Amino acid sequence: MNKTIKPITDIEKTIRVPGDKSISHRAVMFGSIAKGDTEITGFLTGDDCMSTIGCFKKLGIDIEADGEHITVHGKGLNGLAAPLGRLDVGNSGTTIRLISGILAAQGFDCELNGDASIQKRPMKRIIAPLTEMGADIESTNGGYAPLKIHGKKLKAIEYTMPVASAQVKSSILLASLFAEGETVINEPVASRDHTEIMLNYFGADITNTNGRIVSRPVKELYAKAIAVPGDISSAAFFMVAGLIVPNSHIIIENVGINPTRTGIIDALRAMGGYVNIINERSSGGEPVGDIEVKTSHLKATELSGDIIPRMIDEIPVFAVAALAAEGTTTVRDARELKVKESNRIATVSAELGKMGADITETDDGMIIPGGQHLHGAVTDSHLDHRLAMTCAIAALTSDGETTITDADCVGISFPDFYEVLDSLKR
Repeated sequence: MNKTIKPITDIEKTIRVPGDKSISHRAVMFGSIAKGDTEITGFLTGDDCMSTIGCFKKLGIDIEADGEHITVHGKGLNGLAAPLGRLDVGNSGTTIRLISGILAAQGFDCELNGDASIQKRPMKRIIAPLTEMGADIESTNGGYAPLKIHGKKLKAIEYTMPVASAQVKSSILLASLFAEGETVINEPVASRDHTEIMLNYFGADITNTNGRIVSRPVKELYAKAIAVPGDISSAAFFMVAGLIVPNSHIIIENVGINPTRTGIIDALRAMGGYVNIINERSSGGEPVGDIEVKTSHLKATELSGDIIPRMIDEIPVFAVAALAAEGTTTVRDARELKVKESNRIATVSAELGKMGADITETDDGMIIPGGQHLHGAVTDSHLDHRLAMTCAIAALTSDGETTITDADCVGISFPDFYEVLDSLKR
């Protein structure tokens, strides 16, 4: 599907975005290995999270889905069954990396694979620590999917993370639930901590002291209700829209504002953006609030270091804000962008470049001169949902129409993105 976006001149709107993708994945996974029925509301029905449901159904878990309301009939830590056939993770890096930690300890063998994009995303980063724990994981594609996992008894390890990655950390923590002894993870730079929060909510024993994460064995996890907040990664697109479209005021309701995910808020505020959090509250251990943004005069900033893992998925749309800012913005320490659904350093530069943006790629980020006015163009999503949405937001302040090819890839994380975008027009 192709989608054509026209510029708009002002926005006055209160909106909601779909449920948090990271939390939705984990609610299904953890509910499956917990005792009892986990009721999930606000679940993200995007393609990636549906892949997680599909995998656990194949592993013998009864899961009922009624729109955004999901019931997972968990069978406990030792309740999974050998699947009939290969587990298909689709386009979901979260699914394949996290589920590997669970499957490594099961009493059966299985194979994991996904689409062409998944087969280009590095898996050695989980294979290495899981192998240290005693796992038997075979990549038939030089460190990429497909993966063959032969279930083994696991042992605890102490592991220092070479790169900040919530997916790798989560894979190890899930494996630690089945391992003998205390597993320790040293995390030099903090990454999103949804796994620790939710596993403890389900009865795990995980502590984090200044980046030293300790997981102690428990006999069981127990089902809990999960209300999934809106995804800040999805909200970020409309945060940027509200800042750069003239005469705009947007409120995005019920968004997760976990501090490990709010780098985009800090970055936009550093640029002088009006980003206000109202109606703060807590749900299942996760902080939630409404995000208010208004048109702002943005100034350039520099992004590097600890803030990068806290906004890695939002950097593509942050680049659109940087293009509208006064001065030159620099992004560093973001090599992880290269191993997402596309090489986002290259694809963001190329596709916004078609719209007239002058962005210089670097080995670990990009240099973005501000004050650039864009024009409409035909852009390619590269089947990357965040790239497609980035081009759509850039189109709102460009001259002329912008067409995005393969635009329906937004279904991975934000199935009704274009409907919400169209609703911004008065």
